[in-house]
Amino acid sequence: MRLGWYSDLTSTEKRTYWACFGGFTLDSMDATIFALMMPVLMTLLSLSKSDAGLLGSVSLIGSALGGWGAGMLADRYGRIKVMQATVLWVAVFTCMGAFCTGFWSFLPVRFLQGIGYGGEAVVGAVLISEAIKPALRGRVAASVQSGYAVGYAISLATMPVLFNFLPDNIAWRAFFAIGLLPALLIWFIRRLVPESAAFNQSRKNSKDIDVKAIFAAEHRRVTIISTMLASGIFGGAYIMITWLPTYMRTVLNLPIASTSGYLAVNIIGSLIGPFVYGLLSDRIGRGRAFILFLVCQALVVSVYMFADIPMSIILALGLLLGAFQGGLASGLPLAFSELYPTRLRANGAGFCTSFGRGFGSIMPAAVGFGSVHMSLPVAMGSFAIGSYLIGLLAALCLPDATGADLTAVDAAAPDSPHNSSGISERYSSTS
Repeated sequence: MRLGWYSDLTSTEKRTYWACFGGFTLDSMDATIFALMMPVLMTLLSLSKSDAGLLGSVSLIGSALGGWGAGMLADRYGRIKVMQATVLWVAVFTCMGAFCTGFWSFLPVRFLQGIGYGGEAVVGAVLISEAIKPALRGRVAASVQSGYAVGYAISLATMPVLFNFLPDNIAWRAFFAIGLLPALLIWFIRRLVPESAAFNQSRKNSKDIDVKAIFAAEHRRVTIISTMLASGIFGGAYIMITWLPTYMRTVLNLPIASTSGYLAVNIIGSLIGPFVYGLLSDRIGRGRAFILFLVCQALVVSVYMFADIPMSIILALGLLLGAFQGGLASGLPLAFSELYPTRLRANGAGFCTSFGRGFGSIMPAAVGFGSVHMSLPVAMGSFAIGSYLIGLLAALCLPDATGADLTAVDAAAPDSPHNSSGISERYSSTS
């Protein structure tokens, strides 16, 4: 029986796909535990909204540094080795959250967890972009990113089980302790997933990694535009991811069971969105797909946060909110990978994705401080729409390298020719 594009993958491509999907899914499970526990922690540990916002932002700042750092390491030591290290890193520091007692003990743990999460997301995306044939790359890479929704669903399903059988002051600690489970994935990655052939050949041709090369004249425009795009998309997304559970509990006054149901609809949207984006981006190009999704997401957020609508409409909009959010996030690492040569790919994609996360990470804290002077939904909606407008401006300027052949070894030599847009001459569309 044929399963769409999956049936067209080779056995090596399938193993690589499942390693990247599994890593992103399990790390996303760990990363979403804090957002789900935020209302509980605010009560049991006496955290303020500002404290909660800062803890959300510090993890994202960590992911910014981790993504770029892991990207540089992956260009030097290989995609597989660094991916294994980041999966283990996330698992260990998520588990350490179970032993935190307040804001100051959570602060370093959240920062260090973010380093690993940002690193795994970038390295996994670069690995999948180099392993999958160009004609299918958009759909495959986007479906890997849908692992975020699967990971969120796992953590969301685990939460009511723990809180039904354990008292609140123990359940939240057990929840963080479960975050150690992703470490089991390392065995699969080590045994069954080969290193990227493009990376292996590139390292034979080039022994030194120039960290600053992504800021050279031929790449500077791509780096700036891509970082702006990621900043806008992640800024809006992190506001919703960080504050939506709290909005439902404190503004809509939903109990934990009902909150889980409404968030489940949002997660289903996050699962669907990457598949839709991947198919669309393979057909109309990465930039046009970004523009369409950004406009739609800004409209959905406007209605969700500012309009007086019944709960049934909120439920339906939650599906769209998750779909556009998931689709936008799923497209970033692949789009950036296509814009850089092999010797700089993880470095460039890591910097743009990670510093986009870093700039975007300001937004959850901004909402926390802003909600002191305005209502929470007004703060969430205003800052989210502002972020999406920044992303839209960048998407309008994004160079198009849709379908570039990343399996070939390209600019291993520093003097390889480039055009004025900063994209290697060989990066013409093959789709």
